[in-house]
Amino acid sequence: MTVREKAEIIDAEGLRRIITRIAHEIVERNKGIADLVLVGVQRRGVPLAERIAERIKEFESADVPRGSLDITLYRDDLSQVGPQPVVGGTEMPVDITGKVVVLVDDVLYTGRTVRAAMDAIMDLGRPRSIQLAVIVDRGHRELPVRADFVGKNVPTSKKEIIGVRVKEIDQEDCVVIKEMEG
Repeated sequence: MTVREKAEIIDAEGLRRIITRIAHEIVERNKGIADLVLVGVQRRGVPLAERIAERIKEFESADVPRGSLDITLYRDDLSQVGPQPVVGGTEMPVDITGKVVVLVDDVLYTGRTVRAAMDAIMDLGRPRSIQLAVIVDRGHRELPVRADFVGKNVPTSKKEIIGVRVKEIDQEDCVVIKEMEG
């Protein structure tokens, strides 16, 4: 089975605009940044959460606490990942109890990653609420999960893959659509 890149659907400037819009929407919906914590889901959600926090600081003149969440051991397909799954780090600089936690991830697909992230969050504390921000919602939900903040809705087939690339990991900013062949 090979994967072929079909097209770039969001360029670097488009990704920058999406991050800026999501940052504004988060502040508007929550009537400011009091009790707000941004939590990036490892891997690409972490630099995306950092960028959203930077944008919020630009127009609110205050830092938003942010953390990173590794959901590897909370996955419902852990046995299929392999005998030695690679576990990243979870860093939570503040107590999330009573806070509004905004989970940040790159792509919303089946909803299983979000379910695992919510389980991991609940093991760290009891937030007042959990919201979800994603760059791309590609559909095909298997669980009743909906993002609160969406950069772009991209209808896909099950043979297609959405790839969000960020400079911090991939040395470029863009979103591509790929297709599995074979």
